[in-house]
Amino acid sequence: MADAVLTLRPPLIDGDKSIAQVTHDVCAPMEARPSGLWWLALAASSSLLLLGALAIGYQIAVGVGTWGLNRTIGWAFDITNFVFWIGIGHAGTLISAVLFLFRQRWRTSVNRAAEAMTIFAVMCAGIFPIIHTGRPWFAYWLFPYPNTRGSLWVNFRSPLVWDCFAISTYFTVSAMFWFIGLLPDLATIRDRATAKWRRRLAGILSLGWNGSYRGWQRYEVVYLLLAGLGTPLVISVHTIVSWDFATSVLPGWHATLFPPYFVAGAIFSGMSMVLTLMIIARKLMRLEDYITLRHIDRMAKLVILTSCIVGLSYATEFFIALYSGSSYEQFVFLNRAMGPMFWAYWTMVSCNLLIPQLLWFRRIRAYVPAVFVISIFVNIGMWFERFVIIVTSLSRDFLPSNWFHYAPTRIEIATLMGSFGLFFTLFLLFCRFVPVIAVAEVKGVLKYGISHEEGDS
Repeated sequence: MADAVLTLRPPLIDGDKSIAQVTHDVCAPMEARPSGLWWLALAASSSLLLLGALAIGYQIAVGVGTWGLNRTIGWAFDITNFVFWIGIGHAGTLISAVLFLFRQRWRTSVNRAAEAMTIFAVMCAGIFPIIHTGRPWFAYWLFPYPNTRGSLWVNFRSPLVWDCFAISTYFTVSAMFWFIGLLPDLATIRDRATAKWRRRLAGILSLGWNGSYRGWQRYEVVYLLLAGLGTPLVISVHTIVSWDFATSVLPGWHATLFPPYFVAGAIFSGMSMVLTLMIIARKLMRLEDYITLRHIDRMAKLVILTSCIVGLSYATEFFIALYSGSSYEQFVFLNRAMGPMFWAYWTMVSCNLLIPQLLWFRRIRAYVPAVFVISIFVNIGMWFERFVIIVTSLSRDFLPSNWFHYAPTRIEIATLMGSFGLFFTLFLLFCRFVPVIAVAEVKGVLKYGISHEEGDS
């Protein structure tokens, strides 16, 4: 009988790469001169970052009166941006920790960039609660530490303090998880470096990694423990953020639905941002063999799942309002759909619920430009979701005499643009100086799905 080829499953990495090829393909872009396109992108993102820094500096000098806030709407663009960026950061922990615990090997090509995205998004999120206080130079008052200010202490019933603990904990664990995963690759950079300063810096950061059996054994134990510690944060962090709203008595906010609703929405927006960034990195850095159509397909399926959960949450909100018999609750949701800001609500529904349904079709998931456009629409829709929840509920509360309209000022818009500038500037620098793909983990799945030959029988 002639030799037959037995295919176990489609390989995760295309091109039948060798171990040496993986190291070269991932490290070569860091060792070569940056392309003109990279410099152009960095110039654009840095310009937005500078614009945001100027807007924040002006706001600190003049006061929060430069924003469009009023007596009725005390939360608006700033808290919208805060919740949006915290949500973006959720996908990194999901891909890295949760999928690692479930032994999903396809995560190896995207987890490094997703972890970095988490750290950058949390940094962007942390800006807004600080400047929202109006006196950011007193931000250290949020931390409960022994002080000499007498009886002055943080108010643990304040959502601002909850956010402080949630952000700091999430950032610390995510940064540790990201750095521990980098150790083998930092050692690779150290061994390949030709410049003395790069070799010395990578040597310090790699913590003396030598690739020994004992080192790998301890590395895997620590990585597993951090994954187990980070997994509950996926649920806890955005649950705490949702309590900022759910513990109030304002119609449209006081709902037990908010914790799972916010968590699903955070994973939804985070996965969409991962898709956006991975598709860009895949093309610019020529990583098509590592970030394959199968990776994009699986992330798109997660987007479909979370889109359906978010759509169910939208319908559940209307059902709860109708079933409650409360005229205030019913009015809030009718006002969202048919009130002065109806355009924001229907933008949210279109981008989060209707457009992602295109991903049910395999041909759409296999067409990268279509997936890229859909991921951008999802991120637009998720920003509008937070805007709708916050602004429309505040603008129409119990008393019609308190009703007021809100419009963002140029300072608020510039601050939002600046946060995107910070995010993309950090991500571009990350792509330039750190391996975008986890080299050591990808090497472990090279033979996954490789064809085997059966001998004559």
